[in-house]
Amino acid sequence: METRVVFHIDFDYFYAQCEETRSPELKTKPVCVCVFSDRGGDSGAIATANYAARKFGVKSGIPISFAKKRLEDRKDAVFLPVDFEFYSEMSQKAMEVMKSNADIFEYVGRDEAYLDVTKRVDGDFKKASHLAQQIKNSIREKIKLSCSIGISPNKLISKIASDFRKPDGLTVVTPDNMNEFLEPLKIRSIPGIGKKTEQRFSEMKLETIQDLKKLDVFTLNKEFGRKSGTYIYNAVRGIDTEPVKEREASIQYSKISTLKKDSKDYQFLYENIVELSKEVHNVLMKNNRMFKSVGIHIVQSDLSIKSKSRMLKNPTKSLEELQKNADQLLKEALENQKDTIRRLGVKVSELSEVQGQSSITNYF
Repeated sequence: METRVVFHIDFDYFYAQCEETRSPELKTKPVCVCVFSDRGGDSGAIATANYAARKFGVKSGIPISFAKKRLEDRKDAVFLPVDFEFYSEMSQKAMEVMKSNADIFEYVGRDEAYLDVTKRVDGDFKKASHLAQQIKNSIREKIKLSCSIGISPNKLISKIASDFRKPDGLTVVTPDNMNEFLEPLKIRSIPGIGKKTEQRFSEMKLETIQDLKKLDVFTLNKEFGRKSGTYIYNAVRGIDTEPVKEREASIQYSKISTLKKDSKDYQFLYENIVELSKEVHNVLMKNNRMFKSVGIHIVQSDLSIKSKSRMLKNPTKSLEELQKNADQLLKEALENQKDTIRRLGVKVSELSEVQGQSSITNYF
């Protein structure tokens, strides 16, 4: 089997970096891009922060009020509202550069993508390193953004490698130095391993990937279930056979709003779902689109996020269908709902044109 050459490209503090390209004077200041809620004041959460702000413990997901407290000694700290339209435009330009340099291009999100470049570089990691540097230079020249690139024989290791030397990093992991690269890393470096799993390993006196290799697959399966256990067993050995799949950014429309009060009362939430569905439906009608997937997005009072979605049998443009499915998803989400809900959103995706129903793969 031929050795693949896979890139994982990840933008550094993407939203804040986009803002710095618009206003270069921000580069020396702590910058926080915020999702302000409709409640006014400092209500809301940090979407992303640049490295100057991160030094003070500001990170995505924390409340804006916490971030302001941590930065109160920095009179030059800047708090900006998110501008998703601008970030999507920037992302689209960067993705075009990446796509033109890939055999297979897989869009993951506004700020990351996988590229399979095996044919382009004849399986040669030295050539791959030069190509990655060219991509970085091109993105910097055309769009004024820096990114970090991980290169390896598979998606898993490339993702770990892109995070290894942030910001503006370039890390090459060849088949020969895979173990050497992975073993000293902390267990948390493995994508998908969260706080709880890391804590469990810590209790077992396991800190690094090398430590984790001591566990056999049966112990891992018993501890974490067969699916997760097998994944962890393979991941620490750098095994990942998942191909890079051709995937463009799929267009979607969504509306999210902060509720007048935190609540888990079904009737109150249902009324909001009805209104949000109408707003999303208006956007669909303006753009002459049908949808095949409906989703809801819930931000709980502790700012943790839940989302649910379902695929319909056929594309539709019916408001009734949208409300019915969003309501059904809300009921499912509320089944084991312990925390109150702060923000609620409705989204539609898998869009097609009302006539001709051609598929949409362009950026929003």
